Amino acid sequence: MKLQRFILILPILLWWSNLTIAQTPFPELGKVFQEDIIPKIYIEISPNDLETILDPDNAFSTVHYPATFIFDVGDDRDTIDNIGFRLRGNTSQFSAKKSFKISFNTFEAGRKYKGLEKMNINGEHNDPSVIRAKLYWDLCRQFGVIAPRCNHVELYINGEYRGLHLNVEHIDEEFVQLRYGSQIGNLYKCLYPADLNYINSNPDSYKYESNGQRAYDLKTNTDEDDYSDLATFIDVLNNTSSSFLTCELEKVFNVQDYLKIIALDILTAHWDGPIFNKNNFYLYSNPYTGKMEFIPYDPDNSFGIRWFGEWTDRNIYTWSPSGEQRPIYTELMQNDVYRDQFTYYMNELLDLYYNETGFFEDIDNKRDQIEGSIPDDPYYPLDYGFTYDDFINSYTEGISSAFHVPHGIKEFISIRRDAAIDQLEDSNTSPIITEVELQNGNASQEVAVLAVIDDEETVNASIEYTFGGQNGSATLFDDGNHNDGAAGDHIYGGTIPAPGADGILMYFISATDGSANETRYPVCEELSLQITSNTEQLFINEFMASNDAVIADEAGDYDDWIELYNGSGAAIELSGFYLSDDANNPTKWALPDITLPVGDFLLVWADDEEDEGDLHTNFKLSASGEEIILANSFGSVIDYVSFGPQETDEAVGRLPNGTGIMQAVTPTPGASNVPVSTNEIPLPEFNLAPNPFNHSLIVTSAESITQLRLLDVSGRVMMLKNDLGYTLEVDTKDLAQGTYFVQLQFDSGAHTTLPVVKID
Repeated sequence: MKLQRFILILPILLWWSNLTIAQTPFPELGKVFQEDIIPKIYIEISPNDLETILDPDNAFSTVHYPATFIFDVGDDRDTIDNIGFRLRGNTSQFSAKKSFKISFNTFEAGRKYKGLEKMNINGEHNDPSVIRAKLYWDLCRQFGVIAPRCNHVELYINGEYRGLHLNVEHIDEEFVQLRYGSQIGNLYKCLYPADLNYINSNPDSYKYESNGQRAYDLKTNTDEDDYSDLATFIDVLNNTSSSFLTCELEKVFNVQDYLKIIALDILTAHWDGPIFNKNNFYLYSNPYTGKMEFIPYDPDNSFGIRWFGEWTDRNIYTWSPSGEQRPIYTELMQNDVYRDQFTYYMNELLDLYYNETGFFEDIDNKRDQIEGSIPDDPYYPLDYGFTYDDFINSYTEGISSAFHVPHGIKEFISIRRDAAIDQLEDSNTSPIITEVELQNGNASQEVAVLAVIDDEETVNASIEYTFGGQNGSATLFDDGNHNDGAAGDHIYGGTIPAPGADGILMYFISATDGSANETRYPVCEELSLQITSNTEQLFINEFMASNDAVIADEAGDYDDWIELYNGSGAAIELSGFYLSDDANNPTKWALPDITLPVGDFLLVWADDEEDEGDLHTNFKLSASGEEIILANSFGSVIDYVSFGPQETDEAVGRLPNGTGIMQAVTPTPGASNVPVSTNEIPLPEFNLAPNPFNHSLIVTSAESITQLRLLDVSGRVMMLKNDLGYTLEVDTKDLAQGTYFVQLQFDSGAHTTLPVVKID
């Protein structure tokens, strides 16, 4: 369950050099992977080259041949010359209906099409429904598992219709950069017999080959060819006792996301993966977490496709082959904590997605969309004699003429679901804490905390931290009022007061459910966040990444914009400051030589149109999510924002200006952020008086007040009160005189921020 599924503003955040790395674990489908229509791909290639590609003697050749690529979605047609074209796959290379690889950068280095260097066009010749792999990838996306995007396409080569294919996103540097915010880690393609069993402590021992290629084939950093990270992961997985496994394995492996994949593989009977056939997966060594990330691959042999055995009722806790070690499954199932977590995820998958209600409706809709592409497909019947009737029937029943398709898709799902429910163990799972995120590393700003905490019961959660030798604790809430998304969505949010000084913040998350089950994350260590001072007090205050009608620039264009705010006590000369959207290049665009007065705001157009004026950057913002970086003359980051997908004409800004947490605001480009409810719920009638105040503040409201927070001008929380009713008197006699901000949250979900002044 990734945060980005629920949170408008905050994406998945990771900390590196005190900088947030933008990630898009579930990117938009975009033009290439759109699903509302079936795109057409046309390949124009020399007949001689095509003959060479299709020659059985060249079945395993990786040579690309030049061709022209045309992508057609009806009223939108792109043509790219001089692309690379070849066969792809394994057994499918000898089938009549082939699979192909399209490469945009083979003959023109660095070239991409819609962010892709390559496309995999799969024939799905084993599957009469041409949908099984698509269903698996769709379940991954719904269940919060990072995986390739996928859609159906019609393929034409030199004018000949080659049939309905699956367009599956290629797993490469671009894939991991988009999902994990980096491509500098090791990416391994793992094929048979990649069983992840321990060999010895020598990393080179894992470079062994089978069928002419490495079982663990390193795809990045090939010059270094360093397998140390893989060897360490395999060592910990195999050689750590069960009692210490949760402590040690979670340091080097994203365990919980993989437990979800085990549940998916078992329910869909993806037997050609790692836990049965030691085949078909990727591992990525995430440089920002130090953990291996598991990426599923090639699930076409699923949903009842079988060449041996029977998968409908195989036990979910003993699914790997008997007598053979599959440590990535067996070691987890032998550990009580992970076995319970697997049971929780299996239950969740069965309840929410793998059922006969919504899932069957999705299957019927997809069948109806693609069935028109089957009758004219000349290659569809060639491998197994499939007919159009077989296509229709394969959704409900097995194909008698095809040994490997004994079950229809829906038939298999129903039988497999019933068997899994019968096999599920009773468990009392402790809270499962994942996706812990901290936003802000600035001494003058509150630190926003987010964490996904899954449990069947109500959970009490907190972040425990140490800073400057002092211990602290902050409660985390799942009430929809703490920038935590919707109430009850298992995303918990809270804040740590602004630290006020440079230093290292050490922390961990603690959660206890109603059965007194406790969980600590991380299990046996603490995480850290570097806190630095923004001595310049120049802030990214507001931005809009998709401006359609809010404000136009001097050229009349509705471009994206960024607002800066001077929160210091003096005017700031902006010469020497920089804005960027690239963590690796914080000095990408230099601010002009102008002065920003005290408390003033500056609007900058992020439009990649520098020729339009001094306040137009050399980059644009992405509505799908990225980062904004503010750096000083030394190239040091002094403020930053990372955001997920944005809606058109919606603004995100700090409340209070400069020091507050980023949240949805009414757009106020070039002016102070107007306090409004983040979900646009109308504010109730209320009164806050007196203002200025002396010893007390009195708040009365027509609606119950759920929380009051009093902040000083640096954003530090001076007072926090919950469940206040309709009238509240706040004792303020111990406060120093000066300006403060009162944040009120109401029972309806509306909230507001108001400035108040304390006098003697």
